[in-house]
Amino acid sequence: MNSPLTAIVVMGVAGCGKSCVGAAIASTSGGRLIEGDAFHPAENIRKMSAGIPLNDDDRAGWLVRLGQELQAVLQAGERPILTCSALKRRYRETLREAVPGLGFVFLELSPAEAEKRVLARPGHFMPASLIDSQFAALEPPHGEPLTLALDATQPIEALAVAVDTWLKPQGDRSLARTA
Repeated sequence: MNSPLTAIVVMGVAGCGKSCVGAAIASTSGGRLIEGDAFHPAENIRKMSAGIPLNDDDRAGWLVRLGQELQAVLQAGERPILTCSALKRRYRETLREAVPGLGFVFLELSPAEAEKRVLARPGHFMPASLIDSQFAALEPPHGEPLTLALDATQPIEALAVAVDTWLKPQGDRSLARTA
């Protein structure tokens, strides 16, 4: 039995467009955008700014905090749209434990495109030097339940429409698919 998703995470490596796509999804679906980066502790930001990749311990408390924020937005009667790299399955499981039935939109792109995009964005704490570590940590969610994989090089509007279509009741079709 499939039910409409009440919360989603827009995930992928740095530069895949999580923030832009998340904002577009929130706008089209009436959801509330939660910028995962805004919840990083200062030490995590210092590490990333210095070109030091985060490890599992660095991310653990951050992921728990994001799960709490998802719950709070749901309890307020809104649909949360969280932007979070969620690179490893265990990270996604931490979020799923907080919000059962949580959906994931995986924005896929190549390492070269990710680097190009990160180099082009001004003022972000995540340097392009960490792109390789992001791809090394990435465990793509292919085959995981309630997951939609999309080509992140598509226009933002097209990605938002694809997610909006996916968010509508699915009938007997599986929610795990690749577009």
